[in-house]
Amino acid sequence: MSNNKYKILLVEDEDNIRGFIQTIMEANSYQVIAAETGSQGSLLLSHQPDLIILDLGLPDMDGLDFIKSTRKTSAVPIIILSARSQEWDKVAALDLGANDYVTKPFGTSELLARVRVALRSSRSAVDLLPGGKFAQGDLEIDYGKRMVTIAGVEVRLTQTEYNILAVLAEHAGKMLTYSAIVQAVWGSSDPGSVKKLQVNMANIRKKMGSQPGESRYIINELGVGYRMRGEGE
Repeated sequence: MSNNKYKILLVEDEDNIRGFIQTIMEANSYQVIAAETGSQGSLLLSHQPDLIILDLGLPDMDGLDFIKSTRKTSAVPIIILSARSQEWDKVAALDLGANDYVTKPFGTSELLARVRVALRSSRSAVDLLPGGKFAQGDLEIDYGKRMVTIAGVEVRLTQTEYNILAVLAEHAGKMLTYSAIVQAVWGSSDPGSVKKLQVNMANIRKKMGSQPGESRYIINELGVGYRMRGEGE
């Protein structure tokens, strides 16, 4: 798929930053739909963008609320672009389903790299074992439907959480280091990557009904990484 097929929804209220990002993206063959407010951005979701670049400080709503409402209907990758650099803001955005978080001021090449990674990982997770299924005890992953069930009951995961689980399942029985998982899911690592992975993993385990310290499906080797138990293990 060539770049010019990709449609990016840019939700940013500062004219100069919006214009700057739009210019960069269009110069790199992306199609950009721009919005100044969260409500405008919500309307433009009907254009089915391949990626959303979102500022958290919008005039009409908090960007976190925009993520929340978008995730009710769409798994489109979301990259946060924000001046907020507190860990709490990053964790909150990632918990709600954002795929990545870039703080302002940002480098042009870094932003473009993050865009490529988000588009690539959303595609590769879909391409992963298409139509195949993974089963381990009462856990089942249907890759075609991107659906996870335990004893027939659906486990609702964010796109990032699903991607992590899919990577572990693809390598079931094998211990994957934190950095290997980060690389597979986000395509690059930064100082906060392991924390980001651990936060998502804690949510996955909670949603799968695992008690702290229990490793029914996923084994955590502290300081090393995670391993999905093999089929029938």
